[in-house]
Amino acid sequence: MSLQLQALAGPALAFAACAGVATYAQNLTGFAFSLILLGLCSVLHVASINDAANAASVLSLVNAWAYLRGHPAHNPWHLLRPILNGSVVGVLGGLMLLAWLSGSAMDALRGLLGLAILVCALLFMLQTRPRAQLSGRASFTFVGVLSGLLGGLFSSGGPPLVFHMYRQPLGADVIRRVLLLSFALGGLVRLAVVLPTGQFSLQAALLTAAAFPSVYLVSRFHRWLPHEFEPRTLKALVGGLLCLAGGTLLFGAWQALSAA
Repeated sequence: MSLQLQALAGPALAFAACAGVATYAQNLTGFAFSLILLGLCSVLHVASINDAANAASVLSLVNAWAYLRGHPAHNPWHLLRPILNGSVVGVLGGLMLLAWLSGSAMDALRGLLGLAILVCALLFMLQTRPRAQLSGRASFTFVGVLSGLLGGLFSSGGPPLVFHMYRQPLGADVIRRVLLLSFALGGLVRLAVVLPTGQFSLQAALLTAAAFPSVYLVSRFHRWLPHEFEPRTLKALVGGLLCLAGGTLLFGAWQALSAA
C-alpha cells in the first residue's frame, strides 16, 4: 500500500504545481486555466487528459470562488445573463454534434477551429483600441452560444468569449469577473453530465484533492500581491495564450489526420 501511495504522490504533487501555474495565469487574464493545466499535464505526462479535464472542472469552481471571495465587487449580471443563457444552449448542441460527427470530421473541424483562433488572436493583437461602445445583448448571447458549442465539442470554449470580451470598453477586473464566472458555470455543467454517468474516476478525485490547496493559496497570493500589467502587456499575454490554444488544436488535428 505504501508503495502504491508513493507512486501516486509524485503525479499528484506535479499536478498541484501545474494547477498553481494555471491559476495564476487565469487570475491575471480571466481565462486559460484549463488550457494551461491540460497542456502541462500532456507535456509532462502527469495524468490522462480525461482525468485532468474532470479535475479542472472542479478546480475552476474553486478558483472562481477563491478569486471572487478575495476581490469582492458587484458582479456584472447584465453581461453575464445573455452569455450564460447562450452557453447552456451551445453546450447541449456541442454534445449532440460530438455524438454525431465521425472521427475524421472531428479532426478536420478541430483544425479549422485552431486556424480560426489563430486568425482571431492576430486580429486582436493588431487592434489598437477597444470598441467605442459596448456590444449589444444579442452579440453576448451569440458569443455565449459559440463558446458553449466549442466547449461541448472540444472542451475549449474560451477563445471566442475571450476575443469578444477584450474588445469591449470595460475594465480588466470586469472582464476577468465575467470570464471567471462564465467558465465556472461551464465547469458546473460539465460536472452535471460527468458525475451521474460515472466518468469521474478515483484518480481525478485524488488529483483534485491534491491541487485544491495550490489553487486556493495561489488565488490568495494574487490578492496579497496583485500584479496589474499595462494594457499593452496584457494584450500581448492574452494574444499569446490565444495563439497557444489555436496552435495546439491545429497541431493536434494535423497529427490525427496525418496518422489516419
